[in-house]
Amino acid sequence: MRLTGPHGSRYGARVTSEVRQSYSTNVAGTVDGCFAVLSDFDTYPKWSSPIKKARVLDRYPDGLARRVEFTLDMRIKTIRYVLEYSYDRPHGATWHLVEGDVKDVQGSYQFDETPTGVRATCSQLVDLGFWVPGFIRSLAEAKALRDSVEEFKRAVESRAA
Repeated sequence: MRLTGPHGSRYGARVTSEVRQSYSTNVAGTVDGCFAVLSDFDTYPKWSSPIKKARVLDRYPDGLARRVEFTLDMRIKTIRYVLEYSYDRPHGATWHLVEGDVKDVQGSYQFDETPTGVRATCSQLVDLGFWVPGFIRSLAEAKALRDSVEEFKRAVESRAA
């Protein structure tokens, strides 16, 4: 979605409300361990600080969650949305927004074995549906993504210990 001020931008530039970012970290664990944490939605509120609730709405025949409802405390506002997941077991998953308080969410986790463990990469596009100044938005999104992946890493490593 492109937004401009009520009288257009002072410099004629258009500003988008979506941000696409990626973050990777090295995890002392296995690909299977990473996949186990990723697909265990009931435990998300225990290790992911903004997630207050994660509820599996339905599952694939193999038992993996298909649609999951999340409630997040984003400090200024509580946000609810439902994501639908597709899996590349045990190498990761992709997701997209089904419904919720944001305009769009798309993302993926990819797990690649390395000599010292696993390289976990999370990529996502988030469109809140309203304009936030670009530099503030990109900094906030980058921190949120980094924090999320680092919390994921700690969850995998604590399970492996």
